[in-house]
Amino acid sequence: MIVSASRRTDIPAFYPEWFVSRARAGWCLVPHPFRPGLSARVPLDPETTAAIVFWTRNPAPLFPYLPELDRLGYQYYFQHTLLDYPEPLEPAGLPLARKIETFRELAGRIGPERVIWRYDPVILSEATPVAFHLERFERIASALRGSTRRVVVSLLDVYRKILPRLREAGVSLLECRPEDLAMLCGGLAGTATANGLEIQSCAEEVDLAPWGIPPGKCIDDGLIRKVFGIEVSGRKDPGQRKLCRCAVSRDIGVYDTCPAGCLYCYAVRDRAAAREKFSRHDPAFPALIGD
Repeated sequence: MIVSASRRTDIPAFYPEWFVSRARAGWCLVPHPFRPGLSARVPLDPETTAAIVFWTRNPAPLFPYLPELDRLGYQYYFQHTLLDYPEPLEPAGLPLARKIETFRELAGRIGPERVIWRYDPVILSEATPVAFHLERFERIASALRGSTRRVVVSLLDVYRKILPRLREAGVSLLECRPEDLAMLCGGLAGTATANGLEIQSCAEEVDLAPWGIPPGKCIDDGLIRKVFGIEVSGRKDPGQRKLCRCAVSRDIGVYDTCPAGCLYCYAVRDRAAAREKFSRHDPAFPALIGD
């Protein structure tokens, strides 16, 4: 079994103590995302867990626990989002230099093959047009050279829940015209290649392959096989979006629990509720939230 930790919230940044306590116990409870009151017991012992995929914007709070995870015998890699958006898109964003330093430290600890850089979502707005992304992507890619082997990109999915937040904050989205898409993707692909990076897209409706960005897998059975020598199923996860190519995994996170407050976050419907749930979190409880 592959464990996803987590598409639904940032466990390394905000819930590292809970994750490690559940790893020690060898299991956790996961509330059903759409059926309140229903939870599933998910095994987390190293014998059952072939690999863990961590999703995060800030892995540093998990750093003190990585040696213990290694001693316990867990295999894991990170999907590490690293952007440089201005406020209000990322109101709690760390300075770029610190984010790069943290990324490079993680790669130094576990190896660049196990830290995937995510430059997503790509938001085209009046404050972040194509030129903004080409400049920031090049700056970050050059700073991460040698610290990762792959970068994943995707365009913003405009969910209904995020539109009111964007409008309230005065963020004006731009139409992505064909010529803009060509300039954007061609530039990203060229910069990635120049910095020794394989570039892939994530569950993208638009085919970016003509500009050198083929579709990829974030939960990647091929990467797990290559890096860890473990055979896992490559069957597409039926619980994910149609265009998602990820292998089957079990997600242990909970929606509406990330307090970071990013305006474009698909996993948080109510930012105040997410902060309130985070404030009630008990690291000793078997589920991420609950009584």
